[in-house]
Amino acid sequence: MLVVGLNFSAATDSLDAHHSFAMEYDDKKPVTLTGVVSKIEWANPHVRFYLDVKDSGQVTTWELTMPSTLNLLRRGWTPRLLVIGETVTADAFRARDGSPLANVWLVTFKDGRKVTTGTPVDEAPVR
Repeated sequence: MLVVGLNFSAATDSLDAHHSFAMEYDDKKPVTLTGVVSKIEWANPHVRFYLDVKDSGQVTTWELTMPSTLNLLRRGWTPRLLVIGETVTADAFRARDGSPLANVWLVTFKDGRKVTTGTPVDEAPVR
């Protein structure tokens, strides 16, 4: 009986750690960020990259989340699509808590390529 309780506890911990889009991000607060990619984490449950954005001389590092590796691969993403040191523009939705965290739905590269992430707000207008 104790083993069942431990297994249930482990399963619920992982569920608690994964929040829905609506709980963490605000689709009424879009943001467009242009900066230099400083770090990439190509791993599940969400791919993340960090963007150093300069504003009025200050640099803020934004943590940008995207869907899982499989969902991104289905949309044409690869682990090598983003490159550290590259300047990109990310259209995203800000975190509800106002931190420099956002959920990306579109990345625009210097050469003009636009690649969507397929997030829950995939129908967001392209600006």
